Amino acid sequence: MENWDEVASSAEARQDWDTAIYAVSTYAECYSPDHTRHRAHLWHMDLLAQAGRLDELAALGGTDKHARRKLDRFLYENGRDSDLRLRARNGDKSALYYLLRLLRQRGEHAAAEQAAADIDADNEYARHIATRPMTGN
Repeated sequence: MENWDEVASSAEARQDWDTAIYAVSTYAECYSPDHTRHRAHLWHMDLLAQAGRLDELAALGGTDKHARRKLDRFLYENGRDSDLRLRARNGDKSALYYLLRLLRQRGEHAAAEQAAADIDADNEYARHIATRPMTGN
């Protein structure tokens, strides 16, 4: 008989997201003292992103920083600046930082500076991201 992680790995490989997510979610536990359960929680967030279940990640993100960060990273990696902007305007700092990085990578330096000023004018780190010289990242 396969273990939950073997079921999930096999399902993930064939992109059977429902099966993979179910298998992992039955074992996952955020901040568990059992590192395997915590890793399963992080895997669960990753599977939700891979499956495109952004509404589920957003719902979990209200209380789970791993879900919030996974969603923000997904939006950043997929160039979804309007979604990041909305999340940033609603107080999500990591969405703001990803938005600024995305705008800077696109060469939209003035837009990055304006977004930092409009969304969180007192945030020194946001201003730093919006104005710093671009490096390899």
